Amino acid sequence: MAGRIGCFRWMIALWLVAQSGSAFAQAAAPPPPSVTVAPVVSREVTQTADFIGRITAINKVDIVARVAGFIEQRLFTEGQMVKTGDLLFSIEPATYKAAVEQATANLAKAKAAEINAALQLTRAQQLVRNQNIPQATVDQRVADEASAQADIMEAQAALDQANINLGYTEIRSPIDGRIGLANLTVGNLVGPSTGTLATIVSQDPIYVIFQASERDILEYKRKIAEVGDQNGHVRVRVKLPDDSIYQHPGLSDFLDIQISGSTDTVAVRAELPNPEGLLVPGEFVAVAVEAGAPQTALVIPQSAVQLDQAGRYVLVVDDSKKVELRRVTVGAERGSDVVVTDGLKEGELVMVEGIQKVHPGQVVAATTAPGN
Repeated sequence: MAGRIGCFRWMIALWLVAQSGSAFAQAAAPPPPSVTVAPVVSREVTQTADFIGRITAINKVDIVARVAGFIEQRLFTEGQMVKTGDLLFSIEPATYKAAVEQATANLAKAKAAEINAALQLTRAQQLVRNQNIPQATVDQRVADEASAQADIMEAQAALDQANINLGYTEIRSPIDGRIGLANLTVGNLVGPSTGTLATIVSQDPIYVIFQASERDILEYKRKIAEVGDQNGHVRVRVKLPDDSIYQHPGLSDFLDIQISGSTDTVAVRAELPNPEGLLVPGEFVAVAVEAGAPQTALVIPQSAVQLDQAGRYVLVVDDSKKVELRRVTVGAERGSDVVVTDGLKEGELVMVEGIQKVHPGQVVAATTAPGN
């Protein structure tokens, strides 16, 4: 009897040890790794052709002095926006004011001389009737009066020129735009031969100019002919240096009339809105030209696509939370997304974060990325 009780106790002890080991194993098992996924979505995508372009201001003006003199004032802050007619520089005006006063006096003198010539002519015309003076004298008085009128016109022109030169002592902005560095400061002697005092470039709208090959132009013209588009304009989008897509699309407005002999390309120009001033004249940007009507395509984040020796692949998280490696074929990039032409179905979940800490067949804890 005692032996049976001992055996029973020994079996209970073994069972307790087995249960505690199982519980310990369960407690020691690590949780599944956390990853972030995004669904494969279907979107309207427009086929594009990619180029490299340069941003160019529509208007660019080099400010120069039109009269000689010392700079008296500079009335702008370098880099600020200026409007048409804003005063930028003033040149000491004293010399030019004196010239206006002298020209005014000369005009008054010419008018007085003309009055005297007119009176002399009237008197001569009265005397010739009584034959008190010869006709030749009258003819001379007519010529003198005409000469006096010409002197008035000459004096008036000189006064106009003096006023124009006085006006040139105030250098104003001819366009709206952003003004650059001032090349000369107050106190410097300037004149027409001095060169550029400052440069103004317009900001909004703005141009992007890029080079297209003969093949691109030919293909574009054929597509235009197929759809019967008479205006021949295409929409363009620009990618900023940080790889973000510029929010304002543009429209082509000029195709060069000849092909460059050195590059065998044609210059294409498009106009873009630039209300925030993000596009700066002179910078290089990527240009995407829309070609054709929008088409439905599958799109995933670019961060989901990985590359190895066998090609591109993504990690798919299935309904049982297991990871599957899937080979894919990708197409054009669309901002932070990329088009997938083969290998995925709409609604499947692809991994975008945590890819390095998992392997195919592993169970994961998946969280959908914000905005998806």
